[in-house]
Amino acid sequence: MEVYFTIDKTAVAEFKDRGSKFLAFVFPVKNVEEVKNCLGEVKKEHPKATHHCYAYRLGTDGLQFRANDDGEPSGSAGKPILGQIDSKQLTDVLIVVVRYFGGTLLGVPGLINAYKLSASMVLQLVPVIQKNIESNYRLSFDYTIMNEVMTVVKQFNCTVVSQELQLFCEMVIGIPKASEELCMIKLKDIYGLEIGVARKGA
Repeated sequence: MEVYFTIDKTAVAEFKDRGSKFLAFVFPVKNVEEVKNCLGEVKKEHPKATHHCYAYRLGTDGLQFRANDDGEPSGSAGKPILGQIDSKQLTDVLIVVVRYFGGTLLGVPGLINAYKLSASMVLQLVPVIQKNIESNYRLSFDYTIMNEVMTVVKQFNCTVVSQELQLFCEMVIGIPKASEELCMIKLKDIYGLEIGVARKGA
């Protein structure tokens, strides 16, 4: 796997069923901290809602995920929301569906359908983007070879994650997996450049 799919915009969709109103919010998120912040925002906006159900999937390997029913019958809300994220093979995505109860019980099949449709509708409003899976490296070098380093960084479409540019420079870059080998050869050719592996989030 050299690429992954995600989103970079937020959106809101509304779905109604037998008096109950469902508001679906979608957010691009990078970590659990961002998930908590987005969830907090929605709860602040809709304090009177009966339920705030959500699901997210994180990371290029997609191994970090959660589905929360927030008081709805088990498996009737979080799972159908997560199912919609997975059906589009997305990651780094959070969907929160807020429900205002309308007085009529929908039953478990009705709830599954409502949460699934709400999540599906909101995902249709945001474009899916393809991103390169990257390996992070820390570069340490003298300012005098800055141009040589940046030439390689641009040539291989690397992401500059962070940089400190003084007389002596430190930079963390993400190299696309597809061109990692070739890029590393070019970087190792630069005299005076030190390369180390950077931790995720470094």
